Amino acid sequence: MAATHAFDSQTAFNRYVRDAMRAPLLSRERECELTHRWHEERDEAALSELVASHARLVVSQATAYRGYGLPMQDLLQEGNVGLLQAAARFDPTREVRFSTYAVWWIRAAIQDFVLRNWSMVRLGSTTQEKALFFNLRRLRAKIAGSDAGKSDSEARLQIAEELKVQLGQVERMEARLSGPDQSANAPLGEDGASEWQDLLVDDAPSPEDSVQRSRDNALRARWLKTALTTLPAREQHIIRERHLKEEGTTLAELGEELGISKERVRQIEHRALEHLKRRVLDSAALSPNGNHIDASR
Repeated sequence: MAATHAFDSQTAFNRYVRDAMRAPLLSRERECELTHRWHEERDEAALSELVASHARLVVSQATAYRGYGLPMQDLLQEGNVGLLQAAARFDPTREVRFSTYAVWWIRAAIQDFVLRNWSMVRLGSTTQEKALFFNLRRLRAKIAGSDAGKSDSEARLQIAEELKVQLGQVERMEARLSGPDQSANAPLGEDGASEWQDLLVDDAPSPEDSVQRSRDNALRARWLKTALTTLPAREQHIIRERHLKEEGTTLAELGEELGISKERVRQIEHRALEHLKRRVLDSAALSPNGNHIDASR
């Protein structure tokens, strides 16, 4: 069944390429007529003829990107999406041939598909990175084929200068292109008893650590709440406004509210914080469960 499906796909692909290359080229006058009919009247027959006559552009562009290991049928499909986008956006009133305009949309659609599917890790999110991805191998081969005898570091520097990117970007892209995606479940060793994921280190806290941290935070919060009650009302207000609100009140705002200078507010705040620190540390020292907690946090 799978073999039959593959055969049918290849047959359809061959037929598409054959039909695309046999489609007659349009004269400037005929192209102008078709683009106006589609642009002004939404004549689908005109669109169909326009797209069919430029399908060879899709084949040409898709062939140029087949070296990235993606199915040719998918590249053609994405190229056709770009061709249709070009037809939808083309302005026939401008003195530009449709093929000149369409090739950019076809290429952009294919490049975007390659970037999205070449690796599971997203690549080329900026214009510079896209240019680096699609030109790195070509420039590497060009430099290697010259008689300059450049070292790897000199070659990377030349590539960075030509593409106007940073040297570190070239190094990172080379590392990505040299190492294909690897499944975390890929077996290790000849016996395959272990997997790559067994070597990954989990930096997340263990369930026991998470529970302990939650309990410690609750205990510190209780100590702080108790310590706050030992402060005078004005100092409690300053601490709550400055440190216990999502957006702390400024010193100037508190000074205006309390009728004192912002420097005086700062002094009161500092004194209150020192008092709270001492009381929390005293609570930790007296608590049977507080000897393991960093009470100063």
